[in-house]
Amino acid sequence: MSSYNVFITGGASGIGFGIAEFLAAKGHTILVADINLEAATDACKTLTDKGFKAKPVEVDVTNAAQVAALPEQLKETPVDILVNNAGIQHVSKIEDFPPEKWQMLINIMLVGPALLTQAFLPGMRANNFGRIINIGSIHSVVASPFKSAYVAAKHGLLGFAKTIALETGDTNVTINTVCPAYVKTPLVEKQIAAQAKENGITEEEVINKIMLEPMPKKSFISLEELGETTAFLISNGARNITGQTMILDGGWTAR
Repeated sequence: MSSYNVFITGGASGIGFGIAEFLAAKGHTILVADINLEAATDACKTLTDKGFKAKPVEVDVTNAAQVAALPEQLKETPVDILVNNAGIQHVSKIEDFPPEKWQMLINIMLVGPALLTQAFLPGMRANNFGRIINIGSIHSVVASPFKSAYVAAKHGLLGFAKTIALETGDTNVTINTVCPAYVKTPLVEKQIAAQAKENGITEEEVINKIMLEPMPKKSFISLEELGETTAFLISNGARNITGQTMILDGGWTAR
């Protein structure tokens, strides 16, 4: 298998770091991109201590000038694979949703991937190879109350991917969106504790009655599954899979 330079936003923790670790173990060089340079540096140290190749990149994905400067900044390790993973969540009914927070979620999870694609696509075209992998969510295809900005941003990624798939049909570049149901990351662990307190039920009840209730498989999606799916989308076997929505939901949307 070829080894590539993989740029992962929000790569210092959670899903981003899980994918980073999986792909690093496959021999790829990981560019751990994060708004927090210290966190990115620590994540890289964890990877290099295991003998993997990784380097930190500080970037605010909503800052167009910073993003546009990345190809020149990274010319020693040109980006072959872009993983758009950076994300945040805010839960509120629409009447109470702070407008600046709504805008921030859209900027990070929809505008950011567009800016990064714009920055790295010329290099991918020049090499006649590139893979753009958006980390969407089950909320790219279904909704939950009180998450209007998150759901709108994640739905938007699907339309964005389809459009870029049409624009890159003339070159060996693909773009797809991986949409997992709940993944057990520190972010989700916090949600479990918060929902248990809010609803006056146990954490186990939150997991079974709220989070896993819609899933016939009744299990969290693992970081390894996301790593494997990403590795497949990078592979030659997936060269004609583009503009697609890869749903890892344990049967949630089959109903």
